[in-house]
Amino acid sequence: MPSYTDQLKRTIAVNKPKRIISLVPSQTELLFDLGLEAEVIGITKFCVHPEKWFRQKQRIGGTKNVSIEKIKSLNPDLIIANKEENVREQVEELAMRFPVWTSDVNTLNEAFRMIEDIGELVQKKEKAKELITQIRSKFGQLRLPKNIAKAAYLIWKDPYMTAGGDTFINDMLSHAGFKNACNDKRRYPLITIEELRKTDCELLFLSSEPYPFKQFHMEELQQHLPQTKICLVDGEMFSWYGSRLLYAPAYFESLHHQINAKV
Repeated sequence: MPSYTDQLKRTIAVNKPKRIISLVPSQTELLFDLGLEAEVIGITKFCVHPEKWFRQKQRIGGTKNVSIEKIKSLNPDLIIANKEENVREQVEELAMRFPVWTSDVNTLNEAFRMIEDIGELVQKKEKAKELITQIRSKFGQLRLPKNIAKAAYLIWKDPYMTAGGDTFINDMLSHAGFKNACNDKRRYPLITIEELRKTDCELLFLSSEPYPFKQFHMEELQQHLPQTKICLVDGEMFSWYGSRLLYAPAYFESLHHQINAKV
């Protein structure tokens, strides 16, 4: 039986998988784009892409609270997880019964490695390579302004949380032509409005996920940060590291147009 090493350096043995469960939204979409319509039998309630899978596939809970019993009943021959998005104890419990392949993605290059590795794991190697080539091409054609603006990125409210310098979001901010104002912080630390003010950020991005920031949140923060341009942004474009990366470069260009048009 072939063996595969995941991004946590753990090795699993698996034949061509026919009953796959994905615990990660961005990787679920990747499996769809690799052509695994019949093989994927379970997804999370946050796996909203593609829409038809969201409506039709068996849901096994959320990314942080998967139903172990539902997964057992589906009897998968492969589970695909992620170090950050899933709970370690749940992943380890599942790994005692099933082959679990876990990703750890903090940069665009690591995302390419993940896509390539999963392509090999599910025997869709050529499709995975083709997808990586397409994504690289789109990022290569990305036209960015010469002046790099300093931006803070909020992922949560009550309390506010930002993205630090060792996250995938940080790397995507860089590829999108921004400098992370919280680059000196690690992972997703709490941050106050006063601390945001002290970063001297020119831009403040309010993400659509995991916290769904809205227009009134932007207006509320604008009162405290009158010198900062505040924008609602599509969190999927900054934090999904699967095939959604195909759409990120065009979105980043449109975001710069939006910022330049903002009074």
